[in-house]
Amino acid sequence: MDLFKKALQIVGAIAIVFTLVFAIKSNNDSKSAPSTPPSIENAATGLKAVVTSLPIPNDLNFAGEPVPLDEQEVLERVDREFLVNTYWQSNALLLMKRAQKYFPVMRPILDFYGIPEDFLYLAVAESGLEPLRSPAGAAGFWQLMKGTAKDYSLEVNNNVDERYHVEKATEVACKYILKAKEKFGSWTLAAAAYNAGNRGISRQLEKQQATNYYDLLLGQETGRYVFRILALKTIMNDPISYGFVLNDIDYYKLTPTKQIEIDKPLKNLSDFARSHGISYKILKRHNSWLRQGHLNNRSRKKYQIEIPL
Repeated sequence: MDLFKKALQIVGAIAIVFTLVFAIKSNNDSKSAPSTPPSIENAATGLKAVVTSLPIPNDLNFAGEPVPLDEQEVLERVDREFLVNTYWQSNALLLMKRAQKYFPVMRPILDFYGIPEDFLYLAVAESGLEPLRSPAGAAGFWQLMKGTAKDYSLEVNNNVDERYHVEKATEVACKYILKAKEKFGSWTLAAAAYNAGNRGISRQLEKQQATNYYDLLLGQETGRYVFRILALKTIMNDPISYGFVLNDIDYYKLTPTKQIEIDKPLKNLSDFARSHGISYKILKRHNSWLRQGHLNNRSRKKYQIEIPL
């Protein structure tokens, strides 16, 4: 036991010595450390990349409706979305690239219905501008639920799902947004209702005796929803201010197409694609609303199938 105690004493003494040496070295290092944060030079641009807080416009608004940035709680929620959506750089770049491809298709439809362009970024927040299907069953760029799509006369079944048709889904989204705007009198609440439903927002406004989105206590998803749209709009409209450098060649572009009208069944879409000089993959990429390898069309409905030029 005496030998064991002596061994412990020796080990303890050595530990104290190492601790003192480390403390002295750390102190010296801190004295010689630079007063500015470390930076990493980007080899492609020559710019110094420094992780900092981000500028938030004083006039931040959604569709012309001001955001109350003088409220600390609101400012913190805005700041969170600016940080998350800027420093997830790969995702932000992809969104900017895709926007140049799909916004020119969506924008004229929003203009036709009198919907502010800010709602383009609602589609970005919903799907990342990809033809996705959510675990809840929402689908397409605008993430329409099956019931909502059918209410607005879109065809939704195993064979054809027009929620994946960009133009038709954008029209339905516009009609839904206009209905919400008419109900709530606010574009901001209309955007929140797109995520939570008109009844959901109405219920919370009544329950909490509130009159606007920024006074509502909502769940995680809808509570962040409008703030994320605000951040995406600001960053994507002014990428350089947030550290993103893209040239025209970097953006994705929509391939020009021609439309073939079909009013009969197609037994094999692979054969149809080959007859038009393209692959099955390309046919489905341009017509993702075709959900199977054939088109039933027993009703002899007229469909417009896009074929890239």
